[in-house]
Amino acid sequence: MDEARLYLGATIMLVEDDIELAEMIQSRLEQEGFKVVHEENGLLAATRIQTLQPHLVILDLMLPGLDGFGVCREVRPHYHGPILMLTARGDDPDQIEGLQSGADDYVAKPVHPKVLIARIEALLRRYDQHGPVPSRRIEHGPLAMDATQREVTMGGHKIDLTTAEFDLLWYLSERPGQVLSRDQIYRELYDTKYDGYDRAVDVYVSRIRAKIGGKDEERVVLKTVRGVGYLLAVKESAS
Repeated sequence: MDEARLYLGATIMLVEDDIELAEMIQSRLEQEGFKVVHEENGLLAATRIQTLQPHLVILDLMLPGLDGFGVCREVRPHYHGPILMLTARGDDPDQIEGLQSGADDYVAKPVHPKVLIARIEALLRRYDQHGPVPSRRIEHGPLAMDATQREVTMGGHKIDLTTAEFDLLWYLSERPGQVLSRDQIYRELYDTKYDGYDRAVDVYVSRIRAKIGGKDEERVVLKTVRGVGYLLAVKESAS
């Protein structure tokens, strides 16, 4: 089955002030069966994203009213769908700041339609709550994750995670105590090869750690194993 058909009718909010580029992207996405809502102004987009709650947002960086970083930071507490950011080619600082602002992925300009569609489908597939999940709930000490509701709590307190953060933490939580390399994470979680340069997972780990904590004396800590990868360390409670 054509992958795009799985998401036939999904609403995408396209935030782009380059009219020619926006028309090209909108036309191609509509050919694939998506419903596209276009907005040029960052301030207006921030309001419309929260009101419309689209299935996915494509967000340019350079926008009138409010730039893409600002839009991302403003909507993240109220919008939990995937955000795909458009960045300048090879502009690593923009990519990192975009991810730190709450974006789930990025595509470099000039945008190749096939690459854009593949990224959109991957994000929608990861965000789909009805996909196959071996277990719907995971608990490690104070950390609890519910895949059906896509909710995370730490010590009973709700933790707000983006789509990408939730997926990565769930993946690590299914394999506590295992050191997982970047190659393995990209291959098994994102169904792609790690190119040696992508910083997305590094940023996700940093953001997750900041939200759930991560000191060595805590019972659950997300660790970076230098030169190897990451692991979720879970200490047994004292009895």
